[in-house]
Amino acid sequence: MTDTKYTATKSTTERAIVIGGGISGLLAAKVLSEYYGEILVIDRDALPDLPENRPGTPQAFQPHRLSPRGSLILNRLFPGLTEELLTNGAPSSQGRASYLINPYGNMVTVNPQQEALFSRALLEWALRRRVQMIPHVHFLARTDVLGFYPTPDRSQIIGVQIQERGSAQAQVNPITSDLVIDCSGRSSKAVQWLTELGYDVPEPELLRVSLGYSTRHYKIPSDKADQWNVLRSEGDPARGTYTAVLSVIENNIAEMTLWGLGGRYPATNAEQFEREVAQLANPIFMERLQELEPVSSPRGYRVPELTRQHFEQMRRWPSGLLVMGDAFAQFDPIYGQGMTVAAIEAEILAACLSQQQLRPRSDFELSVLQRMQDTIEPAWWLNGVADLRWPGVEHVGPEPLKGLTFAQRYFEFILRHSTEQTDYQLHGLYWLVNSLYLSPSELFNPHLVSSLLADGSDAGKQLLYELAAGSDRSIEELLEHNMPSFERAAFATMDQLMQQP
Repeated sequence: MTDTKYTATKSTTERAIVIGGGISGLLAAKVLSEYYGEILVIDRDALPDLPENRPGTPQAFQPHRLSPRGSLILNRLFPGLTEELLTNGAPSSQGRASYLINPYGNMVTVNPQQEALFSRALLEWALRRRVQMIPHVHFLARTDVLGFYPTPDRSQIIGVQIQERGSAQAQVNPITSDLVIDCSGRSSKAVQWLTELGYDVPEPELLRVSLGYSTRHYKIPSDKADQWNVLRSEGDPARGTYTAVLSVIENNIAEMTLWGLGGRYPATNAEQFEREVAQLANPIFMERLQELEPVSSPRGYRVPELTRQHFEQMRRWPSGLLVMGDAFAQFDPIYGQGMTVAAIEAEILAACLSQQQLRPRSDFELSVLQRMQDTIEPAWWLNGVADLRWPGVEHVGPEPLKGLTFAQRYFEFILRHSTEQTDYQLHGLYWLVNSLYLSPSELFNPHLVSSLLADGSDAGKQLLYELAAGSDRSIEELLEHNMPSFERAAFATMDQLMQQP
């Protein structure tokens, strides 16, 4: 149901309002539908009936992937989602090869599981159709949210102020609710609105990345459509080379993406873009592109900085308000963590709502924000460890990222060791950590660190020496002292992972 008209308020409601109809907003609406009598999703865009990009998602043309953990959560929330995506043109990753290129060599893996390869437009459309089928979820499109609607003492948010989009003369109306969740992404005005209501909002933590993408679409001949899944070449900070990704989505379309950090942006001019692809160290990208037909010009996407809010630290927080997704914390899109974090946050929201029904607590909203922040923490740390290797990238926060230098060198050691030794088990563990399936603590297990760094290589010995820094502590004590623990974040353990079918 779309474009429902709401022009009146109620004195008593059983309604939850979601600001933003993107991925995070749709996941929030699905979870809320189990606990509220009416859910209203408000979005500034017209919501397309077909899989199409929207003005409110300027990054939608760029590649989007779900990690295995994100895929598991979405299929739990929306049973049969993968099959629906496949039915609507998304190719399956099952049996397809992934070619992973880094400065130390190549790794080739074959995906044994069936996962859908899709565009952002197809995934959002499929999720929105599912949510629209829930009878008590309604969408209010082409509508701007102008601010929160508080109680007179401003201690509680009891709705939002809305106005029809595109008409400055349109009437501003309040809509009341029991709960408001801001899922409006990078354009969120939550900080501004909270400040206007008299709340002291902490300064956000920042990663000043000056990152840029350029992506071009190509048509894949039908006789080559099943040959490959993804080609990925890691950029080299020392040489300033682009990260390159060639992947596939629905309807036999390939996406060629170049990514740079620190203000080094790939071209959006077609000829220059092709030259930059040809200049990549591995010729396999240009060889593949020569088999394909361009169907779009390159499109760029630029992000000056990534922001992580710390609402959970506020002394006062209004009841009736939560924040999710990019409105809470943003991540470098090249690592594919954003949608997975949003999915984890949706699971946290569901667990907290269930607990609140059984054992109500007065600080419900702050407790939810804290649990979400616990999940954001490892993703943000991993993002920083990776991006801060690049010249021009800067972290701004009250404290530096813990264990940054050792983690960067240790991760580089793992990448080199697993590639040169063709150690697929270690490489898989490295990937599962960086895709948020496993905690980083799995890689900083004392036994693993000791066995890897004591392999007799000069690089391993040097890392052990730097970690000890003249101390006589054990490896376990050194890691506990120098590295984050992430003990409050929810992860699958390696034992649980191995037990899964």
